[in-house]
Order: sequence, then C-alpha cells, then structure tokens
Amino acid sequence: MENRLNVKKYIWQMVYSHTIAYCFAGFVGLFVYKELYARGILSSFMRSADDPIVALGPFLQIFRGLIIALIILPVRKVFFEEKYGLAKLGLVIIGLSLFSTIGPAMGSFEGYIYSTIPFMYQTWGYPESIIYVLLFTGILKLSIKYGHKKIFTILTIMLMIFISLIGILGFMAAKGYIRA
Repeated sequence: MENRLNVKKYIWQMVYSHTIAYCFAGFVGLFVYKELYARGILSSFMRSADDPIVALGPFLQIFRGLIIALIILPVRKVFFEEKYGLAKLGLVIIGLSLFSTIGPAMGSFEGYIYSTIPFMYQTWGYPESIIYVLLFTGILKLSIKYGHKKIFTILTIMLMIFISLIGILGFMAAKGYIRA
C-alpha cells in the first residue's frame, strides 16, 4: 500500500511540477513567439497565439505531465534519491527533448542538419527550454522538501485549478462560446 501511495504522490508531483513550470516558461516565451510565429517561415507550421487549441494548451499540459511521469517512473529513483538526481533529470530532459530529438525539431541536432529553418530561428526556443527545466526541477525540489506540508499541497492544487481554468476559459473565448 505504501508503494502505491508513493507512486501516486510521485505522479502528482511530476504532473503539477511540469504543468506549472511549462505555463510560466511558456508565458515568458509567448512575448517572443506571438510575433515570431505570426510571420515568416515559422507561420507556415506553427499555430498563431490566438488559435483556440493554443489557448487550451495550459490545461492539456496536465496530460503531458502524466506522460512524462509514466515515462520516468521506472527510473525515478535515480532522479529522486541519488545525489544531484534532479540536476541529472534536467540534463536528460534538455538532452533528449531539445538537443537530441528523434525528428528534426527546431534547435535540435537533427533540425540543424535536415531542416531549412535558418540558424537564427533554430535557437529561439533555448531560453524558454532552459527556464522550463530550471523551474521544473526547482518545483520538484520544493515538492520533495515541502510536499508534506498542507500549505504547499493547497498552493499546488490552487495553481493547477487556476491554470486549468485559464486554459479552458481561453479556449471557450477563442471559440466564441463566451465573451472575453
């Protein structure tokens, strides 16, 4: 029973840490991307910032956090129990999701080789990615240290509700279901 509780706690930590970090880093990135994605080469394959599904993005990060948690689950002890484990997790995330993706994503090793996207655009996502990893591992560290405190749990639940509402209401407004 204790092991199941630990797995549930781990999954919850991963989901809220990812979702909160992603939303804060994305909010910072939105100032750069809104104009960048609206014109030129990137507008041909990136959705505009006012697209309804983009507005729903913060809420959908809950599911991405769940995917990340399940992928890391078999090796979580390396990241949560070893010395510098969260720093190792950050390096793995940066390495596999930014620099060494399977496909030619912007800013990745493959992207530089196989895409026609200019170098300048390839590097635009680096600051947001670094901010995300620092926030993600930082929130996880706080969660490990203070996760047992009721106030921390209440704060994370409130942030998750807030992020979910912003995403859902933004989607509904972009679709014209409600007035913004």
